[in-house]
Amino acid sequence: MAAAVHRSPSSQISHGQAYSTPPSSSQVPQLEESVAITLPMNRVQEDYVTSITEDYETVCWGCGLRLILPSQAPIFKCGWCGAITNQNTHRHENKSFFWRHLRDQFFVCVLLIFMLFVICGGIWAVYPVVFSVSHLCGTFHLTLTIIFSVVTLTMYILAAFHNAGSPPVVVWGSYPAVGKGDLENYTFCQYCSKPKSPRTHHCRSCGICVLDMDHHCPFIGNCVGAANHRYFINFLIMAITSMVYVTIMSAYAGFKILPTLGYRTFNQLQGFENKTILFGILRETVMVYLSSGVILSTRGLVLIYLFMASVSVEIGLSVLLWQQLCFIYEGKTYLSHLTSQRDNGNRERDCKNLYRFFGCPYSAFRYFPSSCNSKKIHRK
Repeated sequence: MAAAVHRSPSSQISHGQAYSTPPSSSQVPQLEESVAITLPMNRVQEDYVTSITEDYETVCWGCGLRLILPSQAPIFKCGWCGAITNQNTHRHENKSFFWRHLRDQFFVCVLLIFMLFVICGGIWAVYPVVFSVSHLCGTFHLTLTIIFSVVTLTMYILAAFHNAGSPPVVVWGSYPAVGKGDLENYTFCQYCSKPKSPRTHHCRSCGICVLDMDHHCPFIGNCVGAANHRYFINFLIMAITSMVYVTIMSAYAGFKILPTLGYRTFNQLQGFENKTILFGILRETVMVYLSSGVILSTRGLVLIYLFMASVSVEIGLSVLLWQQLCFIYEGKTYLSHLTSQRDNGNRERDCKNLYRFFGCPYSAFRYFPSSCNSKKIHRK
């Protein structure tokens, strides 16, 4: 029985010693001694002393070499390939996968119907007003509507149906093929049964591993990852721009078709006190609009709905876009932001991260003062 100093199993990652051939009897004591002493002497007071009857032997999933580990080491790292093994993780049955997939399809259909309604309803409700001003204004409005609609729908389709980002294919499981440090900090995905890099996360809604995964968006029915993150940001920008245009045009058309208040209405309000003037104006305005019947027509109701819906969507998408741009500026994703709450925060924050994300030409970086030769990627 050998006495050894160990940290708590929940927070310790042991470094196993790998060998490709069975050790001789003279090598076993040396291996036990090297594994037993895992902490400096000045940290003995922080941990506890326990007794280990014997070390045990296991096989690294990354390179296939055998490892000698302490008896209490649920998480260990291979000393050859660098792969991390967590024996506490187990595959859980994803019973809600069908319902998540059905939810995503429902949200995608609802969003597509909403965008088509905004496009078709906006054209139908606004075109009489703009064409009554002049034929040039009507043509200009129709051209902008087609451009915004086509670009927004294209970005949405690319973000929704494009591959979110497949992790790189690496060689694993065989010692001659796996070199030293080839799987540094890699873990094993229990769901996909393949190595998972530190920049990769498994999405239970999609059932796949996604490189540089930001989040799973049910409104596009897809994950936002390294391959479609730019399409997702472009969709947000175009959707906000389109909604602003819808707000302006619906308000303009509404003021054109709704009746104006007569002078008699304002003369009746002159006798009120200053505190009740605003309330009186609003009340008389609503009564005039309701009595006219224009606001209750189909065109008036569509204009009111377009105005209220566009303002609501603008606010929500603007907050989401600002959050996404802040993460890109910091060189992070939403998931990496959640997993790095305990870090010191020493990250490279630079506007060049935004330029690299949107694919700015390399020649444009020479106008920036700092060096930008290295490619910026999301940190995990």
